[in-house]
Amino acid sequence: MPDSRPPSAREKITRLRASFVAQLPQRLARIESLCAQLMQSAPDDAQPAELHRELHSLKGTGRSFGFHALGSAAGECEDVVASFIDTAAAAPPPDWQNALASAMDHIRSSLATLATEPAQPSNATTSVFTLPAHSEQHPTQLGARRIYLCDDEPLPLEQLANQIRCFGYEIATFTDTQHLHAAVLAQPPDALVLDINFPQGRSAGIESLTKLRQEMASPIPTIFLSARNDFEARLAAVQAGADAYFHKPARASELVATLDTLTRQQNTEPLRVLVVDDEAEVAAYHSILLQEAQMLTRQLSDPSQVFQVLQEFRPDLVLMDMYMPLCTGRDLAKLIRQVPDYVSLPIVYLSSETDWKKQFSAMRVGAEGFLTKPVVPQELVAAVAVRAERMRTLRALMARDSLTGLFNHTTTSRLLDNALTSAQRNQTTTCFAMLDLDKFKLVNDTYGHPTGDQVLLALSRVLQQRLRHSDVIGRYGGEEFAVVLHDIPVASAFELLDALREDFSHVIFHAQERDFSCTFSAGLASFPAHADAEALRGAADRALYAAKHQGRNRIVQDDTGTTTTAIDTPCIAQP
Repeated sequence: MPDSRPPSAREKITRLRASFVAQLPQRLARIESLCAQLMQSAPDDAQPAELHRELHSLKGTGRSFGFHALGSAAGECEDVVASFIDTAAAAPPPDWQNALASAMDHIRSSLATLATEPAQPSNATTSVFTLPAHSEQHPTQLGARRIYLCDDEPLPLEQLANQIRCFGYEIATFTDTQHLHAAVLAQPPDALVLDINFPQGRSAGIESLTKLRQEMASPIPTIFLSARNDFEARLAAVQAGADAYFHKPARASELVATLDTLTRQQNTEPLRVLVVDDEAEVAAYHSILLQEAQMLTRQLSDPSQVFQVLQEFRPDLVLMDMYMPLCTGRDLAKLIRQVPDYVSLPIVYLSSETDWKKQFSAMRVGAEGFLTKPVVPQELVAAVAVRAERMRTLRALMARDSLTGLFNHTTTSRLLDNALTSAQRNQTTTCFAMLDLDKFKLVNDTYGHPTGDQVLLALSRVLQQRLRHSDVIGRYGGEEFAVVLHDIPVASAFELLDALREDFSHVIFHAQERDFSCTFSAGLASFPAHADAEALRGAADRALYAAKHQGRNRIVQDDTGTTTTAIDTPCIAQP
């Protein structure tokens, strides 16, 4: 029965090495032909450069696959040709022909021994499976985060639980530490929120946490609530392992902000690396190393296709060889840098070039690094991961609103265009909604802009917690938000937004010794009912205007004129 399991990284590399060996006779014939042309006739400018590139490639690939004798012989020959190129404008180096012939003999000799002597294990075969831990990405299971809330006062407990539920958390409540303890052991939550003091003891909450930490394999993020605000209570909580401490009455919006941080679920997409090398085996070899570190790769052997691939693949980093037939890596890097969209795209050279002057010249066009073949797998992964992650961080900073962390107006518009292109290709429905906080100016005027910022943050968290990770959430400007819902019927989108509207209206804010609530209105439109992004935005904006005109705190669907039957709730509660 044939083995159906996918090949391992080691098996893939072994196959690449075998393919390289099978091509060696043809490569040697090509190099010998170029050497003969160089020594027997007046060479043109292209001949030495082409021979140098062939030898450079043989050196780097041979060393990467563990054929060190072959790599050294090719390097010796490459040095002779390089010296010829460097002095061609004046006079060839003395006795260069004999030196070239001698170096070629060493290449032939090393090739002759390959059939009888196995390759020495390369760095890849000995350490490809011990990659740096920081490069591994293991997205957690996404979904509603489960919080256990424990307090011996039932009414405040339920009030706080209902507030936190509005942000999309799944809440289980307990009024004593014994039941809490049993529940945690049966099904550990994502976080604990509990009081310090219970009737059975002044520090029963701390004692319960201490016992749980002794019995659990890994600690659970824990927040303490307490009527005490003294140093002794706070210190005891810290020493027990608490991650945060809130003085009662805790504000739900601030508590949720802490829960977001403590239970943040990673949905990080794998880093994307474009590998540019005219040697298919070498490109595949380095791609395997990066794939073992959970990265996505795309191989490119024809530099003329680089802009098409950059647009389609949208890499976080480009890893490229220095010497290729159509152009050098330096030329290609300079070409990429001339396009505004790719000015900050990290470029790292991966070459067997050891001349520091040439390395420095290549770096001057704006590359971020230079790695020398053969590269140690851990060094390759680390060099790529650090630079690609930095690029992703910078992109996020440029693409997101500084207050809420949502996509900014420009990015939201671009992602809407992308969503419509995908919907048109897949013949699916995409919904677009414009949301606006009702009477938000009154909040700022009454309580100040810092309080207004807390309202904006609360709405952004409700949207982030309750919508799918595939949906796009953006802050369009001021108190206006935009949402792109992928592949969803209009009726379902309407119900979802209306549920969000209802829940957000129950969130209580506190400022200047007063409690108040806010509402939002929204306009909903869909594709293909509206053919393009401009029409979709216009329809959603008109629907939002209608929602405001009809009394606020409601959803209006442009396509059918459907609205909710919500009663307008004042944004500011009376003191």
